[in-house]
Amino acid sequence: MKLILLGAPGAGKGTQAEKICEKLSIPAISTGNIIREALKNGTQMGLKAKSFIDAGQLVPDEVVIGIIKDRLAQNDCANGFILDGFPRTIPQAEALDEMGVEIDKVIDIEVPDEKITDRMSGRRVCKECGASYHLLYKKPEKEGVCNLCGGELVQRKDDHPDTVLDRLKVYHEQTEPLKDFYAKKGKLRIVEGQEKVEDTTAATFRALED
Repeated sequence: MKLILLGAPGAGKGTQAEKICEKLSIPAISTGNIIREALKNGTQMGLKAKSFIDAGQLVPDEVVIGIIKDRLAQNDCANGFILDGFPRTIPQAEALDEMGVEIDKVIDIEVPDEKITDRMSGRRVCKECGASYHLLYKKPEKEGVCNLCGGELVQRKDDHPDTVLDRLKVYHEQTEPLKDFYAKKGKLRIVEGQEKVEDTTAATFRALED
């Protein structure tokens, strides 16, 4: 099965991608991960991406698409895959069509912006060991102190409410139009994100069978 996972930053797509991988025995392809892999392996497209990254610029569509194309040609994708983080825009989705990649289903994990902001802005990470906590869902035993190593807990820049809101704005402007794009093709399945991860997973699996 060839799948695309959509959802705003903080909607829990990564976790659902892992669960689907385990169930269907297909690889999850995250744009960030494969760009890092292409850089590490020094592929032609990886070297192109490096020139933009070194200059502090966004990697352009044509390079990202080239890297995706190389990755989908690998043997482990023969029985299907999950794309997480690609396509991000309508032109990228059209490029996927032009590659001849026939997507079976597009799963959109929907979580309201307010919940995402609460979820992400409440996260805290230990400066020393990297352990993660949440002010509502996974509180440390002592406020501001890691249970494991006693290190200081801090809020990552990515989790600051202003940053989260900026990322959500970009998502709504650039990526959300993909819902209509795939709905018109009859491939969109919407999953309402739940408080418990396992409930979202159950809803995701139901959407796959639909």
